[in-house]
Formats: sequence, structure tokens, C-alpha cells
Amino acid sequence: MTSQIPDSGQFVLGNVRLHRSLTPGLAATFDADGFALADITVANGNISSVAAHKKSKALADAIDLAGRIILPCFVDCHTHIDKGHIWPRKPNPDGTFMGALNATGADRAARWNAEDVARRMDFSLRSAYAHGTKALRTHLDSVPPQEEISWPVFEAMREKWRGRIELQAACLLGIEGVRDKEWFERLAKRVAAAKGVLGVVTYMVPDLEELLDKVFSEAIKHGLDLDFHADETDDVAAISLKKIAEAALWNGFEGNILVGHCCSLARQPDLDVLDTLDKVAKAGLAVVSLPMCNLYLQDRRADQTTPRWRGVTLLHEMKARGIPVAVASDNTRDPFYAYGDLDMLEVYRMATRILHFDHPVGDWPQAVATTPAKVMRLDGFGMLAAGGSADFIIFKGRSWTELLSRPESDRIVVRDGKAIERQLPDYAELDELMVD
Repeated sequence: MTSQIPDSGQFVLGNVRLHRSLTPGLAATFDADGFALADITVANGNISSVAAHKKSKALADAIDLAGRIILPCFVDCHTHIDKGHIWPRKPNPDGTFMGALNATGADRAARWNAEDVARRMDFSLRSAYAHGTKALRTHLDSVPPQEEISWPVFEAMREKWRGRIELQAACLLGIEGVRDKEWFERLAKRVAAAKGVLGVVTYMVPDLEELLDKVFSEAIKHGLDLDFHADETDDVAAISLKKIAEAALWNGFEGNILVGHCCSLARQPDLDVLDTLDKVAKAGLAVVSLPMCNLYLQDRRADQTTPRWRGVTLLHEMKARGIPVAVASDNTRDPFYAYGDLDMLEVYRMATRILHFDHPVGDWPQAVATTPAKVMRLDGFGMLAAGGSADFIIFKGRSWTELLSRPESDRIVVRDGKAIERQLPDYAELDELMVD
């Protein structure tokens, strides 16, 4: 099939299945799963037309895909490629959140020089690219002195990958780091110079509101969007999502705000949940759930009893209020998550099962495509439309139950109208980084 796609010129992919939520303007008859049969014309690396499928002499030379699903390339809005693949040398000793924090901190202090970070980042990006990701936001641990190492590496990596993966970065530090106002202001300037996003991890410290004001002040001063880790815990008293929304409102913040995790919200009383969601909607926040990592970390019990909850946040309730919601990869083979490969099809498959993105599917596919693209200010990403780049993924599955039942490891990734070589990197490439 790959060999049938020309390297240049014009061609038609006929009799393909496209989803209503990812194909704006397609006038066609959609089935109960939201799919319609369509024909896509590609010319010189762009999509020149998307139309309802029809049999005609004009389409006699079309490549007939027999109803296979085509999705736009993925947008992964919350990852940690600076941490990726350190598990073999620094595993989580007990699978807990604190075990992950301590193991990562120790490895960072001992091993994260520029070469180490760059090689692991590049390995991660090659994996994401092969799986069909077109844009990715990574958080960068930015506690001293790591910010002076990782940000230059990221900027070089962004240039190296330009045209293949659109890369964004958000700084990552605990909210207590904001107390050092002079240092945090220098960090904000560093992030702004790198065209990054300002980010912190929030938790219920006594001066949380004051610290949030400082974060918003720096973001406004430097024209930065914001990206928070919030409430990654089962503690019912963790309400920093609500505090972020309140801070956005009283600061009159007009930039984009993405908040990740928000796990504790699912444990809180209904009236508290409603109050928080109302404020989140009013403030214009977007929320990303990380279903695989939080399923792994949350409610892990020292006595080896079975976990009782899934660790994900209330995406259905958020979406019903018009809050933009997404899912993303998060950590990959590090102490926070021992598995993963930056494969957004796996993320969506797991999210469908964990978060019930089905019956009906509705427009949930936007959670790995158009919604994160809007949060990341990437016009035209995450959709299939005439005039856009011919960047999409051809699967064998012809329905959701077929697509989400297998890994689709033989998918075809098309970029700029050409099928790419989908060679996943070999883990052995990193072996020398895993020894003292």
C-alpha cells in the first residue's frame, strides 16, 4: 500500500472513511460512528479537495482504500521528553508518585547533561513521528541548574525537527520555586526568549494564591501562555484547579491556559465540583487528562490491594460545559510511567476504555487533534480540509471497533503528501546511557 502513494504530483485516495468531527465542511452521509465515505485529492503536498465518495470515470485512477479510516496527524499537548527512557537506570522503586519524584530528582541531578537529554529527546521524537504525531508540547524540568541545560537542548532540537514535528516547551517547577521572585523572573524571561510556555506544578501550599498571582503577572508581562500541573492526587482537599481559575479571572488573563491531571476533582463532593467547573468554564481554561500515567500512579496501595479508582478527571462534565478537553501521552518509560511510546493512537484507545469515549463517540476524536491544536495555537493542525497540508494517517480499521482493537502497527503515515519511512528507534541505541 505504501508503494501506491506517489512521491509527488496529484493523486486521489478514494473510498476512505473520514470522521465528522475532524473533517470540517464535508457534505456527506455519516453513520452512527460519525464516519462517512469520502475521496481525498492530494496535489503537491496539500489536500486540494475532500468530497463525499462517488464512483465516476474521473476517479477511475484513484487508489481505492476500501473504507479504511484516515485521521489527521496527532497533536500531543502534554509530554515529558526530557525525562523519557530513564527507567532502565532509575526505576520507580514502588510505583508511587513520591517514588517517581525521588527517583527522577536523583537521576536528573546525577545524569542530565546536555548530551544525555538530547539523545533521549531525539529518541522520543523519532518514536512520536513514526506513530503519526505532527505537534508536541513537552514540559522541561526547570529547577536550577537544569534550566540552563535543558532549554538550549530543546531549542536545538526544535530546529532539528522543524517541518516534521512542531515542538513547544513549557517550564516545569514546583509552585514553591516561585517564592524566589528574582530567579523566577529570570526563568520567565528565559522561557519568553525561547518562545515557550510558562508552567508550574500547583499544590495546596499556604501562599498558593500569592504565588499564582506572581505566575500570572510574569505571564502577562512577557506575553506567555500558561500550562499547569494541578491536583495529581486523590486528596479531596486539593483544589488548586479552582484556585487557578479564580486567579485567571481576577487577573483578567487573556492568554491560553492548559491545566493537566486534575485527578482529585473526581473525588470531591458534587457541589464543590460544580463550583469548580463553573469557574473553569468562565475563566476559559482547557484541561488535559493523562489517562495512562494516572491509571498507573494514582491509588497505588502499599499493601498491594487493588486500586479503587481510575485516576482520571471529569472530562465528560467539563466538555458538557464547553470546557476544551484533551488527552495526551504524558511520561514515557520513566519513574512516573514505566511504559508508553508516544503513540497517540494508544492514548486514544486507552482513553476510550478508561474515560468512556464511546456510545456515542460524538466528537471525542478532537481530544487528540483539533482541541490540543487550538490550545497550542496551531492553525490548521488536527483536521483534514481542502487547502491544508496532506498530513494524515491511513489505518486498516474501518470502524472504531476495528481501529481500537489492534495496535495498527502497520499504519501508513503521510506527511506533505508522501508516505514516510516508519522506522521506530531501537532501545539498544540508549544502552550506553543506562550504565554508570
